[in-house]
Amino acid sequence: MIIKKLAFAVLLGALGTTTQAAEEFQVEDIEVKGLQRVALGAALTHIPFNVGDNLNKFRVSQSIKSLYKSGHFNDIRVYRDGNRIIYRVRERETISEITFDGNSDLKDEQLTESLDGSNIRVGETLDRTVISGIEMGLEDFYHSVGKYNADVTTTITHLPRNRVNLEFKFSEGDAAALKQINLIGNEVFTDAQVLDKIELTFDSPWWNFMAQDRYQKQTLQGDMETISSYYLDRGYLRFKVDSTQVSMTPDKESVYIALNVTEGETYTISEVEFIGDMAGFDQTIKAINPLQADRLYNGAEVTYTEEVISKFLGRFGYAYPKVTTIPEINDEDHTVKLAISIDPGKRIYVNKVNFSGNHVTADRVLRRELRQMEGAWLSNNMVEHSKARLSRLPYMETVEFETNQIAGEEDLVNVDFTVKEQASGSFTAGIGYGDSTKLSLNAGIQQNNFLGTGNRLGFNINTNTYSKSATFSFTDPYFTVDAVSLGGQIFYQAFDAGQANLEQYNNKTYGIGLNWGFPINEYIRLGFGVGFKSNSITSLETYEQIQTFYDLHSESDNPGTLKTLNNYDVNANISRSTLNRGTFPSAGSSQQLSFKMTTPNTSDVQYFKVNFDSKFYFPLTRDQRWTVLTRLQLGYGNGYGEVNGNDQLLPFWENFRAGGSDTLRGFENNTVGPRAIYRFPTTIGGTPNATGSSACCLGPDHDYIRASTRSVGGNAIAVGGIELIVPTPFLDEGYSNSVRTSFFVDVGNVWDTEFDMKDYQDLADVEFDKIGDYSEVERYRASGGLSIQWLSPMGPMIFNFAKTIKKEKDDDTSFFSFNIGKTF
Repeated sequence: MIIKKLAFAVLLGALGTTTQAAEEFQVEDIEVKGLQRVALGAALTHIPFNVGDNLNKFRVSQSIKSLYKSGHFNDIRVYRDGNRIIYRVRERETISEITFDGNSDLKDEQLTESLDGSNIRVGETLDRTVISGIEMGLEDFYHSVGKYNADVTTTITHLPRNRVNLEFKFSEGDAAALKQINLIGNEVFTDAQVLDKIELTFDSPWWNFMAQDRYQKQTLQGDMETISSYYLDRGYLRFKVDSTQVSMTPDKESVYIALNVTEGETYTISEVEFIGDMAGFDQTIKAINPLQADRLYNGAEVTYTEEVISKFLGRFGYAYPKVTTIPEINDEDHTVKLAISIDPGKRIYVNKVNFSGNHVTADRVLRRELRQMEGAWLSNNMVEHSKARLSRLPYMETVEFETNQIAGEEDLVNVDFTVKEQASGSFTAGIGYGDSTKLSLNAGIQQNNFLGTGNRLGFNINTNTYSKSATFSFTDPYFTVDAVSLGGQIFYQAFDAGQANLEQYNNKTYGIGLNWGFPINEYIRLGFGVGFKSNSITSLETYEQIQTFYDLHSESDNPGTLKTLNNYDVNANISRSTLNRGTFPSAGSSQQLSFKMTTPNTSDVQYFKVNFDSKFYFPLTRDQRWTVLTRLQLGYGNGYGEVNGNDQLLPFWENFRAGGSDTLRGFENNTVGPRAIYRFPTTIGGTPNATGSSACCLGPDHDYIRASTRSVGGNAIAVGGIELIVPTPFLDEGYSNSVRTSFFVDVGNVWDTEFDMKDYQDLADVEFDKIGDYSEVERYRASGGLSIQWLSPMGPMIFNFAKTIKKEKDDDTSFFSFNIGKTF
């Protein structure tokens, strides 16, 4: 404004006397000097007169205002040369670069977005008048989070060609410490009872590093609502916070808060009535209403009632109901009459269901998971079910949806799902290091969403120090439109048990299998399958626990070799899952019970196995970033029937094993469980007998025992654990669905129910003491540690750091393990 007055004073001086200034004259020419970036034509459009027009002082003033209003100029001066009007202008500078220094509470992206809203961006002209406002706004933000010593300054650096660089310098300082919170006026509840419910704290012990002991305005406002809710939930309907005083020490480093409250009296519900339109669900709505007369008023219960009724109506197409509780308070007898007003609104129908973000997965693959149908009324229950089913697909990272009303249609909406896919194919590999096995490697390929069809296709060729295998598998989860699945696999494996921390034997296996799955409801499926497997066992060390099995199935002319054993099996399973996601779930549970048995008469070995797996996820926070996981695996197997008068046994290669990242972290793969026992009779020399032998045997009490340090597994297993899933430190929240960090405790054991210590009671004490009772469930192991899982571009990765808590003699431990391609 001052510049304008100066410019106009110059104009008056140029015109000469006051009399002359007041006279009009005809403009012969208009000239604008000082233009660099702004074109002459653009400047002239803001001057409200043309050559040939009559000009006076008022019209000159209007032209100055118009030019300033254009936003292009910092300074404007007007001169008269005869009947020529000359404008000397200085253009606003163009912003060449914007930088930030010293900001930690506010990210650069947030600051850039805020400046954008004020038209402060690279390439735009600089309006200096808004800079001070931006500085004050940023300082206000810091004050709201308790940083009263914060300072924001802007440095403008001039560059050639009328350009400038802007640098915002931040001095954030520390947030003011909360020294004390006082409640004034409370008589029913003590300060400690009330303040224990809020976030802000003071005088926290040094070890409570999560305490919110720094003053923040927004947190205080939330705490005031928490206190109000605390009283309302206990019947104090007239409770209110009369005033709030926030006092600061002169150094602005400490804050004292005083809350003046009026508690009032408790109120009892005298009557509950429903008014409005209940859309024909009168009886049901009244039945689900938890509010009852003669009970103490409860604010949380009132809110819950409104939500329950709204959700109920939402299930039947009334997507936008208005449910409001109107209290009629009687202060004389301290009662309140509640009138629940219901306006269901119009029933809403779904026009279309749209998907976006599925760049690989075909639309039909997603649509077959939908429970909300097009053309039907909008049901919040069905939409949520649809989201849950989509989220459980193993190739989906996140699933969100919006209901958008169609313009001009009051009762039609589109349901728009936005999905984010994650890599469905993976190169699987693993590397590990153990005390005895040293380095191990494996590799393979898996595709869980083959060509976007949702079908699973796998062709794995794995090799490591103890196993070489090839498997081809295929599963169509929607073999029929009713979600009946069909799958199958063909496999071959050469297994060297000695290299896998087990007692020595080699097993070459090949087989084929088919399976079907049938949905029972949204969460439960039944599965059935048949299979064939052939086992060729060589290089077998015949230890005590398998001696009977060896006697039944060995080749008499080839010691250490079993007959080729061909088995046909049938299997069945039932599974239930309410997990919120297929990968990295944070809520819900899953259970699976499976049973497998070989067929009688057609199989060389008759046995069965039962497995039960269960996982429960308990979210600790609303955003589910803190979650507790509990898991349990139980298994049992045994033989059935007889061969030559001897009971059938579970084949030793079918034994359960524990140790490693799948069961007990901190223990090397397959090392937990019973050990092999070798029994040798003691012989002495003597006179040759009729057979030519010159030795005879002593009694069983002279037998020698050697207990192996290697595991042989067992026919029973119980493994469980608990994990605390936490946000990954130093990682942006956007990666929470691809990186998971947890602290765990694993506990479990493998044992042999057929093992009997009485079989060795005739041994000498020194030999008997070498044997452990491998039928004892109590010989459990335990470990604890840290696990980090990452869904990397080349496949899932797992990093485990584990320390054993309880172990047995000769257990092989492993502090660190690293795997690529772990299936979660």
